[in-house]
Amino acid sequence: MPLSEDEQRILSEIEQQLYQTDPALARDIADTTVYTDATRNLKWSVLGFIVGLVVLIFTLGISFLLAFGGFLIMLVSALAAERNGRHLGKVGVQQMTQSQKTAGLRDALGSTGSRLKDRMRRPEDD
Repeated sequence: MPLSEDEQRILSEIEQQLYQTDPALARDIADTTVYTDATRNLKWSVLGFIVGLVVLIFTLGISFLLAFGGFLIMLVSALAAERNGRHLGKVGVQQMTQSQKTAGLRDALGSTGSRLKDRMRRPEDD
């Protein structure tokens, strides 16, 4: 059911007030989707798999137990990646690949640096 003109006007006024009062929150809300958490977890799972593979390769000649630990890291990461891939689903994967095509590498990896800068910024005195 579409919104009436009055409801649309009220909604746009609320949105403008949000952008004026708290632009960081408005930016976070605009950037967040249903698939944001699963995408972030999938990236961490891939990183964990790579770390596990490196541990496996470099410790295989040193100790079988350390190499097995690397294999376990890879196994857990692969299972987490599969679970998060299921949470994403076909639509989520399409949305993720589409957004990565339009965004640069820095945007694809996340805006951690800008969030840290925002958190570390001191509130200005009025």
